Order: sequence, then structure tokens, then C-alpha cells
Amino acid sequence: MTADATLPADQSRAAARRAQILDAAAQCFRAHGFHGASIARISQLAGMSTGHIYHYFENKEAIIAAIVERDLEQLLMISAEMRASSDIIEAMIECVAVGVIDNLDADTAALKLEIVAEAARNPEVSRVVHAADCCCVASLVETLRIARRAGGQHDDDAQLTAMTEVLGAIFDGLAIRAIRNPDLDRQQVVAMVEHVVRSVIADPHWGTEERLREAAPQAV
Repeated sequence: MTADATLPADQSRAAARRAQILDAAAQCFRAHGFHGASIARISQLAGMSTGHIYHYFENKEAIIAAIVERDLEQLLMISAEMRASSDIIEAMIECVAVGVIDNLDADTAALKLEIVAEAARNPEVSRVVHAADCCCVASLVETLRIARRAGGQHDDDAQLTAMTEVLGAIFDGLAIRAIRNPDLDRQQVVAMVEHVVRSVIADPHWGTEERLREAAPQAV
């Protein structure tokens, strides 16, 4: 077997090891928090030595960065698939149910909130989370731009960014609701969020000065 033939196999094994570490770390972060999840705990759960962990990741911040990057890659892939759809509006609506259920999942919510909490304390993690968010927002802005144009709307970047931020706040907020009220009616939430997303896509005045004036509090 040549060196060229063994390279893909080596890369595949390395990717599998990295995924194994990330899955173990995610479980530890959910159970013990960032500071309680030691490298020793992660290595024990991953079934490998701490030396192997450090071979792939310099520290826990690097592990969080890889988890964030993995989630970002998935979101970018979904966004690209929506843009490639023959009916982008319906493709977006179809993704709502998956996104709602995923964000209401207890494990997903716990990990997301733990990473955000650490980002509020740790400048290194904050930079990672912010950079990933910027990439995600930029991709979703372009997806929303295409969807709005399909409905005859032409918005500037500021309007599209505002729409994306509002939708992001809804989906991010689901993680908090999942913790506060684990028994909430998921199907009702899916239906309501689908309605909101469809309204944002279709509303010709969303983000315009006219609509902002309507939403502004009136002086008494």
C-alpha cells in the first residue's frame, strides 16, 4: 500500500477520533459545566488517554471552538440547501420544525446555554462564538434575501440583518424555554414559529420606516 493510499485512511481515523472527543466533551460540559468538565473526565468518557486529547486539542477552549465550528458547518449546509431548493420559501418552512425540535431538545439546550455562559466570561470563547455567529447571520441573510425576492420584496442589508436577528432570537430563546418548561407543547410551538417565519418572509413592510413607526411606543 502506498503512502498516498494510507493518507485518506489516516485522515478518516483522525476525524473519527476528533468526533469521539467532541461528543465526550459535549456530554461532560452538559453534565458538569465548562469548569467542572476536566480533560481527565473527558478522556475517561472518550475512552482514550489525556495525551491523545492534547494531541488533537490544545485545551478546553479549543474543544469548544471545534464544537461551535461543527455546529456552524451544519447550519451553513442547511442554509445552502435551502438556497438551492426550487422553492426556497417552502424549504425554509420545512426546516422550521427540525430547528424548533432541535433547539427544544434538553441536551442541545444545555450545551448551547453552557457555551453561551462561558462566552460571557471567557474572551477567547466569546471571540469564537461571535465569529461563528457572524458567519451564520451572513449566510442566513443571503438565504432570506433570496426568499424575500421570490415574494417580490427587495430589502437592504440592514433590514435583512434585522429580520435574521429576530428569527435568531426566537430559535435561541427556545433553548431557554426548553429548560424553564420542559413540558411545553412542541407541536404548538412548531406551528407558531412556522407562522412567524412565513410572516417575516411575506410581509412587504417588514423593517421599513413605516412598520417601525407603527411598532414604536406612542407618547401618552
